[in-house]
Amino acid sequence: MASSSLFCTCPLQGPVSAPKTMKCYTDFLSNYSSLFKQSPDSRSHSRVLFSVKSINREQSGRLLPRNRVQCQALDVDNKPSILIGNKFQLDDVIEAQQFDRDILTAIFEVTREMERVEKNSHGSQILKGFLMATLFYEPSTRTRLSFESAMKRLGGEVLTTENAREFSSAAKGETLEDTIRTVEGYSDIIVMRHFESGAARRAAVTASIPVINAGDGPGQHPTQALLDVYTIEREIGKLDGIKVGLVGDLANGRTVRSLAYLLSKYQDVKIYFVSPEVVKMKDDIKSFLTLKGLKWEESGDLMEVASKCDVVYQTRIQRERFGERTDLYEEARGKYIVDGAVLSVMQKHAVVMHPLPRLDEITVDVDADPRAAYFRQAKNGLYIRMALLKLLLVGW
Repeated sequence: MASSSLFCTCPLQGPVSAPKTMKCYTDFLSNYSSLFKQSPDSRSHSRVLFSVKSINREQSGRLLPRNRVQCQALDVDNKPSILIGNKFQLDDVIEAQQFDRDILTAIFEVTREMERVEKNSHGSQILKGFLMATLFYEPSTRTRLSFESAMKRLGGEVLTTENAREFSSAAKGETLEDTIRTVEGYSDIIVMRHFESGAARRAAVTASIPVINAGDGPGQHPTQALLDVYTIEREIGKLDGIKVGLVGDLANGRTVRSLAYLLSKYQDVKIYFVSPEVVKMKDDIKSFLTLKGLKWEESGDLMEVASKCDVVYQTRIQRERFGERTDLYEEARGKYIVDGAVLSVMQKHAVVMHPLPRLDEITVDVDADPRAAYFRQAKNGLYIRMALLKLLLVGW
């Protein structure tokens, strides 16, 4: 189950029931931040580690039920207890809300380690003996290949299917849940892209092995958000106090939704939304940012926003999300383009980012400018995904 390893300070006795329904799971996940608390009256405290993923056996060898929750009290200092050899706090990576700032900082440290591993021509054998299955029901180049490259660079192996919507048993009418139950029998971790929002969560609830959301329709793309935040830190040198312009298809863009959630973990961040009227950012993200105290502003003037921002995050108008409404697509496309004129008003330290692929929303002459960070951004996806595979399969 996604985000199924949580910390809380409340004492527990006896077994705790795991969420059994999607509503329970959603409520459980929404309470994550309230569970992660420290006692102000003592130098150390106990945290209870919940593991809701199915647990194979107790020490006695008796099988445990799938919905059983394992509780383990850990004495820790007030600083984050992320130590080499510890289990990763999450069982799955499904959405950006799973991550807190401490975990992000630690993941980025592992990611820098993965950069060093990748530069070693001999590679690594950290994941030797592990198998990763990639289930992609929508087209992908960067995400699928970077995950497969990440697994192989760490010594693991890959089972892959591209265009599973047409060339898997889904074409015969098999349910997602049945597919997941089958594939988990062949692999140690599943990376899935799906055309339906919420599909990754359904997969995580079903599977007893880790599931990584590689994009679920217009829902979220958490690993893209992780690499985006990592890229911003590497390029700008900080995450607190930055201004970010999110440009393009904000209604259907899962990358910008996930990025907005992660940026809320940092202080004094301001987000500008720049988009055609037909693809404006949805109210749920705006309400979330307001709740978290983040400043945001909608603007129709890309030049003005670009002159203020540390990051201009451009996105593609996604034709595939419009269905038969080609008139709306034509209305939205081409309205905001990053070109030489936009670069001319940007600050010298600022960067242009894009989750790729691009069409005509960034002109090719921008590529030669050192502020064009999108191909460096794509390379960072390899390192982030190496880190996540390592953490989910073998821990810190």
